[in-house]
Amino acid sequence: MSRATDHPPVPTPPRDMPTLLGRPADGWRARMFDVIFGTDTPAGRRFDLALVAIILLSILTVVLDSVPAIGRRYAAQMSVLEWTFTIFFTLEYIARLVCVQRPMRYARSFYGVIDLVSVLPTWISLLVPGSQVFLDVRILRLLRIFRILKLTRYVDEYTRLGEALVASKRKIMVFLSVVLMLILILGTVMYVVEGPESGFTSIPMAMYWATVTITTVGYGDITPHTHLGKAIASFMMLLGWGILAVPTGIVSAEMTSQKLSRHAPRGELRTCKSCGSTGHDPRAQFCKDCGAGLAADQA
Repeated sequence: MSRATDHPPVPTPPRDMPTLLGRPADGWRARMFDVIFGTDTPAGRRFDLALVAIILLSILTVVLDSVPAIGRRYAAQMSVLEWTFTIFFTLEYIARLVCVQRPMRYARSFYGVIDLVSVLPTWISLLVPGSQVFLDVRILRLLRIFRILKLTRYVDEYTRLGEALVASKRKIMVFLSVVLMLILILGTVMYVVEGPESGFTSIPMAMYWATVTITTVGYGDITPHTHLGKAIASFMMLLGWGILAVPTGIVSAEMTSQKLSRHAPRGELRTCKSCGSTGHDPRAQFCKDCGAGLAADQA
């Protein structure tokens, strides 16, 4: 006698940002919401394309303004462009707050913070005294480059990469902890082997050298002089090749797993009862995340 196959429930996908923010029922706020957040409408697509073009132009202005010859010759034009972009992005930010039902949720979101940071430096510059007193205020101008992060909401791959990084954070943290232990151990060994005569004046300085070496950067400001030190350095250089590939493999595997989960037929999705992870292959015997056994479907 056979029993019916019990498929695990398919998890509900997370709601997108417009759903979380809340669309007004009707009126001009609802129409504005459809234009600003409605990427599936003709008006929304036109707004997104125009906004992407303006973002790119504003970034180009910041980059060109940093060139001394261009900045001095076209200072007035650059100032007009910067204030034009700032006023536009400020109005856009206010419009996003006005047309949603939960404005504080948007203000605290990643995109809300980026939108605010992209306009604040120019407005703050009005309150700052002359640059001859506060030369460090130039860092505020550099913050305008954060506008490039506004592009992340228009490219789906950014979202996929972000999801893969978040899902891989535990594995990456474990990997980084192992790398830090290697840097501490090998740096301490080099401090003992080489000593202050070769530039290894302290364990932190030796750890700096180990970091530069294991990442295959090799500034050359500190170098080993003994035969044993050179042997250790050679080992660390070879080790660095393998280490650099690990994070890429972790994130790539997670992105592949997410892609398979998204494209798998709904009836084939299986959920681990131990950790709740889903998207396992129908033939899998163990959970890909926690290693627990998966109950086989019986016909």
